[in-house]
Amino acid sequence: MTTAQTSTKNTTTVSAWAAPSAKAPLERTTIERRPVGAHDVLIDIKYAGICHSDIHQARDGWGEGIFPMVPGHEIAGVVTEVGPEVTKFAVGDRVGVGCMVDSCRECENCKAGLEQYCAKGNVGTYNALDKNGEPTYGGYSTHIVVDEAYTVRIPEGLALDVAAPLLCAGITTYSPLAHWNAGPGKKVAVVGLGGLGHMAVKIAHAMGAEVTVLSQTLRKKDDGLKLGADHYYATSDDATFEQLRGSFDLIVSTVSAPLPLDKYLGLLRTDGAMVNVGAPEEPVSLNLFSVIGGRKTLAGSGIGGIRETQEMLDFCAEHGLGAEIELIDADKINEAYERVLNSDVRYRFVIDTSTI
Repeated sequence: MTTAQTSTKNTTTVSAWAAPSAKAPLERTTIERRPVGAHDVLIDIKYAGICHSDIHQARDGWGEGIFPMVPGHEIAGVVTEVGPEVTKFAVGDRVGVGCMVDSCRECENCKAGLEQYCAKGNVGTYNALDKNGEPTYGGYSTHIVVDEAYTVRIPEGLALDVAAPLLCAGITTYSPLAHWNAGPGKKVAVVGLGGLGHMAVKIAHAMGAEVTVLSQTLRKKDDGLKLGADHYYATSDDATFEQLRGSFDLIVSTVSAPLPLDKYLGLLRTDGAMVNVGAPEEPVSLNLFSVIGGRKTLAGSGIGGIRETQEMLDFCAEHGLGAEIELIDADKINEAYERVLNSDVRYRFVIDTSTI
């Protein structure tokens, strides 16, 4: 460990990048990591993805945050120490950490492998308080200590840099696609071709569905088709909504801006579902006749449980699916945030944490 000597008895000081306050630029700092407990693993973080939700939280877009804030819940690295009672991992294992690092483990959802929907609320990888009331700090750092139960194995077939975004973008799209049975014979539309959307296209295609991208313009059409889309339409053209009316079994919306939901619901077949994984900061409006007619479902989906996250990683490794990334040094984080807001990335920024 280069930033400090690790110890199972004492906290460890590690380097990180943090937002000191809401809307403030991120800056280099140090944070304390807890001692490695009986069931903990110490992870040398190699890569950390930048998710739009990092920006929402660092800028208080989803409510008041906990500062200083070290974002990052797309973590890929290598185990460098294990607690005495760890059974899942050994030193040298390639591992990942996603959007949560704990939950109550006792409620119906946790017992069913749906820790993301923990009845008492799961503990976020950052911008949360752990069971001891201490703030959690995320992946924009050199090391992290995580309970083995909330750590997943990254298969050898996936490079760590392209695997990192799968811990959020991958599982956030895989989970609804699996739950709503995307596959052969199903027509799936993906709204937005960004960090989440590009993985939704890859995964839905690998599942065997017929995939259509619905994007504001045709600017990324060539990319979308290369990623596995069968069709690509511009939503800025009103003719799109007439042409595709009643076409889809499933629509997955990955955008984090309010959409005209009634228009999109009109694209569903009878009993179709529109699932939102993007989370706008503003409320959205809906005419209920848009779901009553055709017995349609308007739904949302979070990430996935630990078991499903491992399933997703294994699926991606089997099908050769990694994220399309732009690797950056840590001192480019603030610039990357602005580029994300301007849709100027194809398709996920990943921080090389050796530069932290």
